[in-house]
Amino acid sequence: MTARKIVQRGLWFEEYETGVVYAHRPGRTITEADNVLFTTLTMNTQALHLDAAFAAETQFGERLVNSMFTLSTLVGLSVAQLTQGTIVANLGFSEIAFPKPLFHGDTLYAETVVTDLRESRSRPGEGIVTFEHTGRNQHGDVVATAVRKTLVRKRPA
Repeated sequence: MTARKIVQRGLWFEEYETGVVYAHRPGRTITEADNVLFTTLTMNTQALHLDAAFAAETQFGERLVNSMFTLSTLVGLSVAQLTQGTIVANLGFSEIAFPKPLFHGDTLYAETVVTDLRESRSRPGEGIVTFEHTGRNQHGDVVATAVRKTLVRKRPA
């Protein structure tokens, strides 16, 4: 008897539902090494991310996690559940906000709501999905939000 095989993947266009909250787990605890590596790899010399003495004198009292790392991780946390192997491309990001900072040692949790679905007019076999991503820290505080439009494959025939 051959065992049934299940391959992890994201959702086909037809499987998305608007208004559903997709909670992505596990979360990701952000380390100092994560922040410093991302910040230096992207040539961002902002002292708020790299200089502990400088950051100690700010209203935050410590270094902040690079907001671009927060955004990248927020989207990344959604991949396995939503778009792994089914996305064609990101079409754009909008309405990005960081209402509260993320600090070293915080854990980022992500959730996504699909707010719009439409078939592509120019690309048969694909559809456009609009995601509203929300990132929260371990206390439930919203630390990042973003709207993302993606081109997603339809289920193969």
